[in-house]
Amino acid sequence: MGGIKPFKNKVWLSTPTMHGDEIKYMNEAYVTNWMSTAGENIEEIEKQIAEKIGCRYAVALASGTSSLHLAIRLAGEKLYGKTVMGKGALNGHKVFCSDMTFCATLNPVTYEGGEPVFIDTEYDTWNMDPEALEKAFEIYPEVRLIVVAHLYGTPGKIDEIRAIAKKHKALIVEDAAESFGATYKEKQTGIFGDYGCISFNGNKIITGSSGGMFLTNSLEDANKVRKWSTQARENAPWYQHEEIGYNYRMSNVIAGVVRGQIPYLEEHIAQKKAIYERYKKGLKGLPVKMNPFDAKNSEPNFWLSCMIIDEKAMCRQTRGDEEALYVGEHGKSCPTEILETLAKFNAEGRPIWKPMHAQPIFRNNDFITRNGSGRARTNAYIDGSAKDVGMDIFRRGLCLPSDNKMTVEEQSVIIELIHKCFE
Repeated sequence: MGGIKPFKNKVWLSTPTMHGDEIKYMNEAYVTNWMSTAGENIEEIEKQIAEKIGCRYAVALASGTSSLHLAIRLAGEKLYGKTVMGKGALNGHKVFCSDMTFCATLNPVTYEGGEPVFIDTEYDTWNMDPEALEKAFEIYPEVRLIVVAHLYGTPGKIDEIRAIAKKHKALIVEDAAESFGATYKEKQTGIFGDYGCISFNGNKIITGSSGGMFLTNSLEDANKVRKWSTQARENAPWYQHEEIGYNYRMSNVIAGVVRGQIPYLEEHIAQKKAIYERYKKGLKGLPVKMNPFDAKNSEPNFWLSCMIIDEKAMCRQTRGDEEALYVGEHGKSCPTEILETLAKFNAEGRPIWKPMHAQPIFRNNDFITRNGSGRARTNAYIDGSAKDVGMDIFRRGLCLPSDNKMTVEEQSVIIELIHKCFE
């Protein structure tokens, strides 16, 4: 690779960026002995996040996944009645879910006994395709719940999805785990669904090392989630239980980390955006495009910078469930070659999220494209047109190193390595 040397220190995909205030608030929890799931840090971040997002109530939980779980349980009980012992709130009902996302978006559907039906992706934002969603309602008109994610910090087609949900009297659980700080028509993601969820996992735009937040405008729903997240204890002087509960409340120590991170959200977003723009400029001239967004209506948080290779510039590549192979070709490349090259030089990239309908555990679940029901997994790109948009993006796309501590010089080397993959 022309004398390029591997990075001495690894260039990561996305890691926490700490500032010092975090340890101050953690230490306050220690000194005051508020080390459990109550305390000033929790109260303060619930207040600050609600104000930032623009909702009335925020409930601090142990993870983004626990937030999604309780949101989905809440939606299931609103739609189908109170949970019966031994049965989830969804109890066999189908739920329309984003297909190209992390499994945490939809795993809680299965916790509650629901059956995910996966909705294909669209090319404009790499999120749920409203046309495929409308087609899904034609096939399954009885469905009343949609779980939608904003991929890599980019808002999806919110207006269209909300209009379809309203038309079919369906509730929306909005997974904004990756998109905290992103806006759609100048409003924060996380408030467009009936229930919203964000994450403070270690690699997110701001972090608590773990943690998440449930978002709502309903005091009743906020109180219900608080109750469920603390083992569903009733208001009695002893431990009285009438419902199944969970140990899902956030620790006051973790909340101290989040509290110290909140003031730096905009700074982190600006750093991530600068990384995206440098990639966009540096990769100009190659047969690739950056992950797209609706510049007219939305502003992503640019959590991860991604790229997709033009179809005609793809070398031969094959993937199994755990391994991938490629055949190098002059003037062409593929995600496998680029990711392996970056790894050789001590930089971390990652494949695009593999669509959920192609995961072994969900291969019997239905998958809906804008053309109807189908499972076009192995031949995503057939006769010059995408039959399965999510699998096509997975096949041709990759996540680039997007750590906001990556230097301009390090990013320039990564860009040079990508250029060399196409030589």
